Amino acid sequence: MYQVTFSEQSMSELNKLDTLSQMGLVESITQLTPNDLHDLDERLGKISRKGKTFYRLRADEYRIYFEVKNDILFSHVILDKNSMADFIFRTKLPFKEEQAIEQHQSFWQYLETLMK
Repeated sequence: MYQVTFSEQSMSELNKLDTLSQMGLVESITQLTPNDLHDLDERLGKISRKGKTFYRLRADEYRIYFEVKNDILFSHVILDKNSMADFIFRTKLPFKEEQAIEQHQSFWQYLETLMK
């Protein structure tokens, strides 16, 4: 079992939730084992960004992006499932490009075609 720490953003997102939802999210990450991180399943994904390895944990309606630092799981961000921010983080786009994409009408038209 790992020790878990949370960034300011992660704590802010946790604090927005009711107590039961907070407990569920914290439980989902605290129950991870080294075997889970080695043998990824449908809950866990792995991406590399700027020389760091991040894991993506699917937990109910949220996505927790974290890295392992000296046997500590450090949660960088907690994002809503299927949100623009989740997509941007997962696809490794820089933040300034995220803003440009959101402003471009063809992007929104593309998303609408995916929903049909």
